[in-house]
Amino acid sequence: MTELVGREPQYEAPAENYRRHAADGLWNAHLDRPACLELLGDVSGKRVLDAACGPGFYAAELVSRGALVTGFDNSPRMVEFCRQQAGGGEFRVHDLNDPIDWLPDASVDLVLCALAYEYADNRAGALREFRRVLKPGGALVLSKLHPTGDWLRHGGSYFDTRIVEEWWGAELDMGVRFWIEPLEAVCAAIADAGFLIERLVEPRPAPEAAALNPAKHERLSTGPYGFIAFRLRPA
Repeated sequence: MTELVGREPQYEAPAENYRRHAADGLWNAHLDRPACLELLGDVSGKRVLDAACGPGFYAAELVSRGALVTGFDNSPRMVEFCRQQAGGGEFRVHDLNDPIDWLPDASVDLVLCALAYEYADNRAGALREFRRVLKPGGALVLSKLHPTGDWLRHGGSYFDTRIVEEWWGAELDMGVRFWIEPLEAVCAAIADAGFLIERLVEPRPAPEAAALNPAKHERLSTGPYGFIAFRLRPA
């Protein structure tokens, strides 16, 4: 039987720790979030699906910029946090592996899937669903752990698609399981789902964020140890 990450919401138990960490932490607030919001562009008046919305920091910013936000997460606590953080949106418990059957075809202008793709066993299915719900001319912004950084941390063959486990200690006190795969596999899945890559960015933190953690800031500024983000459009 093929090993799976599974459907257990890994962020449920450590939800409060993660919310505190993500609020102003280097990785989330000063690396991934600015990159994703910049890739989304002008969201005023647009319908945005926030897939795997977490504690709601992306959603709150999108609402503040005039977006009409719908979101989901497989962690009930995260959904509650998101409702508190982004009061103007609609959020529900839903698993990224499952069809988004409560949204019709071509019903949203933009999809955001930030730092969740690697937790889904059915990653190809998730991409196809994002493609289905997007309107013509829409875009998907997808961010994930950088494949090269995954390989540098875990070793082995860079070209193997496999599940790894990590312990995020001092700041989060949580363990995670997720898929790592080479960049060519990610790009192949993107193409197979009917998307073209419009932009690819490897985010670096702004200089002023160095005060949060100088050593980590230097590492994230000079090597592929953080994230990779895509703006994708339907082919």
